[in-house]
Amino acid sequence: MLKFTPLSSAVDASFWQSLATKKLDILKLSQEALVIQGHYSFPTTATDQQGQTVLMPSHFFIPSHGLDNTQDKDGIKGTLINTNTVEAFRTIDKNQLFQEATLKIKEAVESGEALKDPKKLYHYLLLTFADLKKYKFYYWFAFPAIIPDQDGWQLNHQQDLTSEQASVLHAAYQGQYYFLIKKETERMRILSLDAFEKNDQTIWFAFLDPSPVKGSPGWPLRNLLYLIYTVWGLKKVRILCYRQSDPYLIDASLPEHCSYQTTKSVGWERNVQGKLGPRMADLGPLMDPARLADTAIDLNLKLMRWRLMPELDLDKIKQTKCLLLGAGTLGCYVARCLMGWGVRHITFVDSGTVSYSNPVRQPLYRFQDKGKPKAQTAAEQLLEIQPTLVAKGYDLTIPMPGHTHNHLDQDLTTLTELIKEHDVIFLLTDSRESRWLPTLIGTKLNKWIINSALGFDSYLVMRHGTRQNQMGCYFCNDIVAPTDSLTDRTLDQQCTVTRPGLAAIAGALAVELMVSLLQDPKGIHAEASTNASNSSAGSILGLLPHQIRGFLGQFNNLLIVGQSYDKCTACSDKVLEAYSQDPLSFVQKVLDDPIYLEDITGLSALKAESENVLDDWTAEEDDF
Repeated sequence: MLKFTPLSSAVDASFWQSLATKKLDILKLSQEALVIQGHYSFPTTATDQQGQTVLMPSHFFIPSHGLDNTQDKDGIKGTLINTNTVEAFRTIDKNQLFQEATLKIKEAVESGEALKDPKKLYHYLLLTFADLKKYKFYYWFAFPAIIPDQDGWQLNHQQDLTSEQASVLHAAYQGQYYFLIKKETERMRILSLDAFEKNDQTIWFAFLDPSPVKGSPGWPLRNLLYLIYTVWGLKKVRILCYRQSDPYLIDASLPEHCSYQTTKSVGWERNVQGKLGPRMADLGPLMDPARLADTAIDLNLKLMRWRLMPELDLDKIKQTKCLLLGAGTLGCYVARCLMGWGVRHITFVDSGTVSYSNPVRQPLYRFQDKGKPKAQTAAEQLLEIQPTLVAKGYDLTIPMPGHTHNHLDQDLTTLTELIKEHDVIFLLTDSRESRWLPTLIGTKLNKWIINSALGFDSYLVMRHGTRQNQMGCYFCNDIVAPTDSLTDRTLDQQCTVTRPGLAAIAGALAVELMVSLLQDPKGIHAEASTNASNSSAGSILGLLPHQIRGFLGQFNNLLIVGQSYDKCTACSDKVLEAYSQDPLSFVQKVLDDPIYLEDITGLSALKAESENVLDDWTAEEDDF
């Protein structure tokens, strides 16, 4: 009886990552059949304990790109069925799936397609279940082989090739799985299966033999014998088992009483214990470090909730999209603290580049980043720290009152769209006037705005108020419009000169204020808390101040409530109305002449009244 050596499967670890990604992004709950590609090759050699060279069996290999049909056009195609639950994996009708895979081989033979594309003789099935919580993948291969109704093929003769024949054959071989060999006087020619002539004695059938055991050909020969019998009716055949080390010939025959009248097939792979059953790949320690890191970060935060604060809404924090206007010292510390709270969407806006003085105070930059754009570099560094983030950087100059702006229409549109797309806007720039336009747009769009500003040893952290809670914005205490404060700065004014620990404190407080607000039922509309408050204003995390004014010299914080101002140059109704009517024209006027803001808000009239009162008082004093 001619015996056949079964195939053993091998799957690239990164293939499971590809399957997991496709399951999450595309398949979801679908169990539709997928096309998968793989290949098998020659057996490999190894040295045993006695120093003898032995042949190791070839594996049927699924590469990392096995689900991408565009990358490996020479691969052998099969069918993958991924189930949604381990129970479905156990109970699915495996016999039906196996018969469907067998039928594809039978149809390819009967239609003649297998002669043109012999790889169709090797259609296989892969049944899987992906446990994405534990990164365990259960799988079972089937390599259907059609067998005769009774008994089977007999091995009549076995013959080695001469060394010259083997050399000529190796030179002619071109990587086919199934082919013909035509013997000629001094050479051998490789032909396709459809070139077979029944009465030509110089032609041998051949296949790439994955078996390491001479005299026990590899599993793929079974379906070649089925094709030979079905297409040409042959019951006696000479087969070349092509191997790199020692190709050999066999003569096989099928007894007269045997045929392929009924489509019988075998081919489920055995597991590592040698039993018919699935295998399991446990890739938790190896697969997708980024995803494992993401899970670990979530777990760290969940421990806080499980142990100390069951009502903490971590998903709300995680889903909050944060826009950081400024990627300097404050921006870097705010971003790091946001990551610590599990925020997954962070966007930077900055027009500067990294300088040599930055890395020691701005932890997202390194010495070798000198000259790179800050926003993009900061985003890239966040992804180095946590690859599953959505982090982007925009090299954008924010239009400022009193400053000329070359691309106002484009930059205004970009800034507005960014503010629309995000939930919380952090004002972290190094000038007062650069915070004006984001304050105006954020107020118009009813966005959460968190402001942080630094002095030498003092800082301000505040949340902008709303019409509901009557709290003011960053500009509500001003009685003048923001103007150009950057021109003609002296050396000490060109950088924010602060104590090194100040930005870390202010940045952390800004993030903690945002997180506390997210946990309050009223959110952005929550009332302000002060040091004298007896309650936490609804937040499970404590007080919800309007302004935190810190003094590092005294290690002291003051919680201050500032009321909104009806003549505010950034958030008053008159400014919002003027902006709404024609945003581009309005902003252009402010950039050309910041006093325009004082005119429309009534600050100019207020100042004129104050001057008139002062003039009257001075005149009366002179008369006296």
